[in-house]
Amino acid sequence: MRKLSKPSTAKCNRDIYSAYLMSEPINSSCLRLSEIMPNISHDSVNRFLNREKFTGQDLFNENKNEINLIGGSLSVDDSVLDKPYSNTEHAPLIDYFWSGKHHKAVKGINLITLFYIDPVGKCLPVNFRIYDKRQKKTKNDHFREMLTEVLSWGLKPSIVTGDSWYSSLENLKHIRKNGLDFLFGIEKDRQISIEKSSYIRVDQMNDFVDNGRIVYLKEFGNVKVFRQLFKEEYRYYIMGVAKLENLDGITHNDFIKNHAQHWQIETFHRAIKQVCNIEKFQVRKSCAIRNHIYCAIRAFCKLEKMKLNQLIRNWYQLKRKLFNDVIADFINTVGMQGLFDAQFK
Repeated sequence: MRKLSKPSTAKCNRDIYSAYLMSEPINSSCLRLSEIMPNISHDSVNRFLNREKFTGQDLFNENKNEINLIGGSLSVDDSVLDKPYSNTEHAPLIDYFWSGKHHKAVKGINLITLFYIDPVGKCLPVNFRIYDKRQKKTKNDHFREMLTEVLSWGLKPSIVTGDSWYSSLENLKHIRKNGLDFLFGIEKDRQISIEKSSYIRVDQMNDFVDNGRIVYLKEFGNVKVFRQLFKEEYRYYIMGVAKLENLDGITHNDFIKNHAQHWQIETFHRAIKQVCNIEKFQVRKSCAIRNHIYCAIRAFCKLEKMKLNQLIRNWYQLKRKLFNDVIADFINTVGMQGLFDAQFK
């Protein structure tokens, strides 16, 4: 975030813009916010988006006092923000990325997130990156950088989780170097060894047991393998521990618990699209896009904190109830007028 040399006189700020993203029902834009808030011009909104320099550390600093930083589960995943009608020549952050939702490469923005669930179940994002092909970095490069950052900021998770995309040897070794346990999905052709110097694909191992089996992952070391049936097809996972003597103590219940916690990042990515307007922006400059995305993630954090304080039951309740009175008044007005017109025709 930029450092101020004197108090700001800007009319639009992150609190106003985040609240706008939480409440706008259709499409968010600078002009639309200025229509809702007449004292704020659309130029003021545009200047705010192009002026600030919000980062993952700003997000972490806002959330760190809401969660227990020690002993939770840290998940990594990425999501494509659909922008099918944008011109990639005018917005460098927009490109073609593989989408699990569409099962093909689609035009959009690739958002990488670290999501933390503390020991009592409070869950908030603690770091993020927007993939920019001009930086010549992979998503795995970003993940290792983000993990190093949150650890340096004071986060001390007990386990790191991710899908098969993030289970590269370099990532696993980086996690082990930092003394963390892990749970990651792996592809079915990943090489493991049951007998010394003899490697097979993980899907060729026949004697799976509920509590998993200790195997040697090629070029890494001993891990415990689990599998789970999903849509009539097996998916494979590995769990590792910082202290190898504890590896045998990992149970199927441990796998199920940590796998369920990792699913929280999937619900987070769904929520920021459905209730935080993260995909709905009409700016082109990279700085403005980054600040919009930051404020959308921040809007989710506000919803989660409201849920923790029992002001709402779920992330979707606020927007669903926000227009109840307006809709009811419209139905009553138009409905009664229609009845009146029908009677006196």
